[in-house]
Amino acid sequence: MTFWQRHQQAQRLRAIPLPVVLPLCGAQPDPADPRKWHTPAGVLSVTGAQFMNWNLGVGGGGAIDLVIQVHHLDFKAAVDWLAHHFPDARAPEPPTPTRPSGRTLPLPTPANLGRVQRYLITQRGLPAYLLDPLIQTGTLYADGHANAVFLLWPAGAGTADRGKPNVPVGAELRGTTGCRWLGLAPGSRKDAGYFSLPAAPLPATVAALPAGRHGGQPVILCESAIDAISCYALHPGHRCLSTAGARPNPAWLAPLLDQGGPVYCGFDADPTGDALARAMIALYPTIQRLRPSRHDWNDVLTERV
Repeated sequence: MTFWQRHQQAQRLRAIPLPVVLPLCGAQPDPADPRKWHTPAGVLSVTGAQFMNWNLGVGGGGAIDLVIQVHHLDFKAAVDWLAHHFPDARAPEPPTPTRPSGRTLPLPTPANLGRVQRYLITQRGLPAYLLDPLIQTGTLYADGHANAVFLLWPAGAGTADRGKPNVPVGAELRGTTGCRWLGLAPGSRKDAGYFSLPAAPLPATVAALPAGRHGGQPVILCESAIDAISCYALHPGHRCLSTAGARPNPAWLAPLLDQGGPVYCGFDADPTGDALARAMIALYPTIQRLRPSRHDWNDVLTERV
């Protein structure tokens, strides 16, 4: 990593909101004072990006200083710790005049669609009646490597206006062959949108299920498109979104909360999912935790199938 990249990375990591970082440091908010946090290094008072450790009589500013103090690390180790927990803040590439931009969505390969459908239905237990509308609208398709491609649509795009004015902002890719893997299409902008279910007009059997307008309908945030589909099969009265990885503060989350209706954090039932759920709720106290009874929602679904 070049000096320029390291500097830019540090600037991004330093600006991460402290209430997002603190739960990952093992800190707990004080129930009587939202600005006070109990950490392994003592009690902190947090005001914006500044904090004061009253046990040690020292303070600091920014996420790097916080990690240095709570975990007793040097600067480089603190940066590495934050970069591990917040990969979205990784260092950008050095600017060059010919730097490419834009996203590259995989081309559909209809010949591989049968393999993808068999994988999703047989191995992942996803109901065909939920997959068919996604395939019909092009939100789900197969690429040349037999990956399942789940398109990410712009935040706020409704089911009725998924037409020409809206273009995908990226895609989640799920391997369906012998090597199972999950990734994003190059250039995907997951902070600009998400995979969602419902995402298109559904068959009558599904449309008859209880659901409200987007503004009042309960929303469950999941870590992947497959989890979102699984969660919707289990909670059909809700709208299930994929955050494309456990993230405490996607850019579209605050506007989503402004639309009203309860929002639940349905991240995986593992240390990472729990920690980032706590970080999300620390930022947005109206969000409630909805923890899968198994590791993730697909495990819950396949256990019941």
